[in-house]
Amino acid sequence: MQILLVEDNKSITKALTYNLEQNKYKVLSAETVAEAKELLKTEKIDLIILDITLPDGNGFDLYKEIKKVGISTIFLTARDDENDIVKGLELGAEDYVTKPFSTRELLARINKILLRNKKKNIVKIQDITCDLDKMCVYRGEEKLIFSSLELKILMLLFTNLNKVITREYIIEKIWDWTGNDVYDNTVTVYMKRIRQKLGSPIITTVKGVGYRIDEE
Repeated sequence: MQILLVEDNKSITKALTYNLEQNKYKVLSAETVAEAKELLKTEKIDLIILDITLPDGNGFDLYKEIKKVGISTIFLTARDDENDIVKGLELGAEDYVTKPFSTRELLARINKILLRNKKKNIVKIQDITCDLDKMCVYRGEEKLIFSSLELKILMLLFTNLNKVITREYIIEKIWDWTGNDVYDNTVTVYMKRIRQKLGSPIITTVKGVGYRIDEE
């Protein structure tokens, strides 16, 4: 399990990283919004511990982007104003911990969230099973083979069940992943390939908007 710690206080980062690693978690750290965004593009993150006040931006604004890809997030901050706590939870964060905090308590909250998420990380829709942790997709017992980009697009749909992923957002993500110019027709081509390889009608097209996979 890999945790991203977005915190500009080096002492907190050092201490928390040590404790998390002692509990067998892999830890990546970022001191700014910009650094966090770069890591989110390239790394598979299972949970984010996010400070609100950062040198180049606001943790709430960063979380709005994190929420699109469905990564569980705990706000960790010195700002204990009730309005901030309510805002963080209403935005959809898993938890909100104020400084100073008990490391043991934070670890207990992390363990609880990740255990709950682990149970959700095997998704079965009709005859298709997706292991989100291993990024593997099966039809029945057969493992399906996708290109790296096809798999990332499919994972985007599986991690946002019952939600429409717009064509514009897919174009944006492909650009993030590859750095190449992307056209609307590119999305059509990739979705056609993905559907052919799935061999199952689990992807719904929302005409003129995008695509979604619905839970049964």
